[in-house]
Amino acid sequence: MGLFSRIFSNKETTTNVKERTALSIEVGDIVVYDLTDYEVVGKITYRQDSYVWYGYQLLEGNNTIWLSAEMDDELELGIYKTINLPVTHPHPKELTYQRKTYYLDEEGEARVVGEGRSTNINNRMMKYVEYCDDDEENFISIEDWGSELEVSLGSPIEAYELKIIAGSI
Repeated sequence: MGLFSRIFSNKETTTNVKERTALSIEVGDIVVYDLTDYEVVGKITYRQDSYVWYGYQLLEGNNTIWLSAEMDDELELGIYKTINLPVTHPHPKELTYQRKTYYLDEEGEARVVGEGRSTNINNRMMKYVEYCDDDEENFISIEDWGSELEVSLGSPIEAYELKIIAGSI
């Protein structure tokens, strides 16, 4: 078949775009949350023994939020924003932020793999501490990277609140 017949043929070409879920988001995808389009600029895969969860760095203009996704008994999603909250070692049983008390829920260590803006943390170990309020409507997450602590305030969301647009095949 000649060049022109290939260019002008009536055959449709199909591209198989892999459907994205909250557990398969990739750097470069677009996540629509709360009527705002965010670009996925970083992805962290956390592994603690056989348990895996994900953190996605979402960027819109100068606004950065994190989407957390994990499959426990069911899909658990949360949106987190960095906050300025001084914490001490050892971590206390309770934290207070904006006149609300948060209680220690869990802590542990995980090995991480970073992609996109998070590639500089590849194969590192980090310690985490999670706190929740009485109603489990808000969470405080502390990630200890050895040289720095990152503290975030989060809240759970439902999968229907997200729309994921694949940025690549």
